[in-house]
Amino acid sequence: MDLAALRLSFALSALTTLALLVVGLPLAHWLTTTRFRGKILVEAVVALPLVLPPTVLGFYLLLAFGPRSFLGRGFSAVTGHTLAFSFEGLLLASILYSLPFAVQPFAAALARVDRQLLEASYTLGESRLRTFRRVSLPLALPGVVAGAVLAFAHTLGEFGVVLMVGGNLPGVTRTLSISIFEAVEQLDYATAARTSLLLLAISFSVLVVTYALQRRSLLG
Repeated sequence: MDLAALRLSFALSALTTLALLVVGLPLAHWLTTTRFRGKILVEAVVALPLVLPPTVLGFYLLLAFGPRSFLGRGFSAVTGHTLAFSFEGLLLASILYSLPFAVQPFAAALARVDRQLLEASYTLGESRLRTFRRVSLPLALPGVVAGAVLAFAHTLGEFGVVLMVGGNLPGVTRTLSISIFEAVEQLDYATAARTSLLLLAISFSVLVVTYALQRRSLLG
């Protein structure tokens, strides 16, 4: 098994999950509370990676991260290397690709919080931020954890976007899924089988944890 790919995959998944908690929770809270008429468009953009082929999303991200794009030129000027085919580019692509896998469970959990509890908190003089931190978030925690676990597992196993944006650079962008693909190309089925079994075990465990947390959230 490619241990470097294993370490890189876990680092990518962990950082992506952390970023999605920081970005996804406020976005999910806004989606569950806003009365903005264009909300449906925001929801559609967030959910787009669910229906868009990974190669299509990867292609557009590759263009956006390329040296001729505004983002790519700016990143190159600051860091001295391109955003495409780098770990940073892979991380940004993973955040965008896994966004709905975190935001949708977050929003569903926050939507189940009793509105009367929130109104009571506002009545007692608590701000919206403190109400979110002390009321909404603790009550929605099982759903939030489920979303984070789902996003972690999804990032760990992603292939199309990774290959398009990151390529196959050992120690930089080669993840477990790319390692499996390369092993099959080299007819090294034993290595491919071991790595695939690891991802299968992780995926199954994630589903068990996710369903258990969702059940607890519904019963609680």
